Amino acid sequence: MAKKSMIARDAKRAKAVAKFASKRAELKAIIASPSSSEEQVWEAQIKLQKMPRDASATRIQRRCRITGRPHAVYRKFGLCRNKLREAAMRGDVPGLVKASW
Repeated sequence: MAKKSMIARDAKRAKAVAKFASKRAELKAIIASPSSSEEQVWEAQIKLQKMPRDASATRIQRRCRITGRPHAVYRKFGLCRNKLREAAMRGDVPGLVKASW
């Protein structure tokens, strides 16, 4: 089980990402555009750097929906390996079979 503070911190980051998403997209479009002048690109880069770090989507940690564990989380199921195995053993995940070789 992850600490509540870490889960809350990730939730706060997700809010920041949602809040600044459009602004970041605009600035990145200006930077990537070949038609924008060098001064416009420079200003956009400075504005992007001054935005909060946690406003970047790459800062969000993918966590297990049940325990909040940050590592070994399967994107398809949203569960960590431990809880996915438990769910598979209960038969909650259709089509998933425990490997035996």
